[in-house]
Amino acid sequence: MNNRILLLHGIWNAKSWLAPLARRLRTEGFDVDVFGYPSVFGGPEIAITRLIERLSVSEPINLVGHSLGGLVGLEALRRQPDLPVPRMVCIGSPLCGSEAARRLSRHSPLLGRSASLLQQGCEPWQGQTRVGMVAGTIARGMGRLFVRFDGESDGTVAVAETRLPGLADHCTVAASHTGLVFSADAARQAACFLREGHFDVQ
Repeated sequence: MNNRILLLHGIWNAKSWLAPLARRLRTEGFDVDVFGYPSVFGGPEIAITRLIERLSVSEPINLVGHSLGGLVGLEALRRQPDLPVPRMVCIGSPLCGSEAARRLSRHSPLLGRSASLLQQGCEPWQGQTRVGMVAGTIARGMGRLFVRFDGESDGTVAVAETRLPGLADHCTVAASHTGLVFSADAARQAACFLREGHFDVQ
């Protein structure tokens, strides 16, 4: 098992935001580092380029990305398929595109240069990295100010928006979008996937 993890934060967040998740994953026995990037003013292009540069000179390492971080990580892997990333877990990432982001962008520039990626999402996954998704089902979040979710959501991202074709596995936990970073269940499922290549369905 590869026990190294690089965490990727979401929009409007700093590296320190992922401290609770990093702490839980370290308790699970992983060696964890955090990749920071300017999510609003820099945007995903800068983040993707820097991430590719970092991973290109790295020993094999797994990725765990919350929200926008999942899209940044997956796009880096799509552009550079030979990066040494055996497994990746996305947590609450709108890989199919976010309706809340589309609605928000009509009225506000708050998403900055990350707006396009959040709205469009990623292409169906066909890479060699085994990718899993942990989605939240407690509908508390600012997304409800902009869109009415028909199915389950974490209050910002609909569960349906996390079901990108080509993922190796998918699971849900009882957490809001923000709460996913603090969720013991989300961290436990991420750890399980990184060890076993699948989530714990029990």
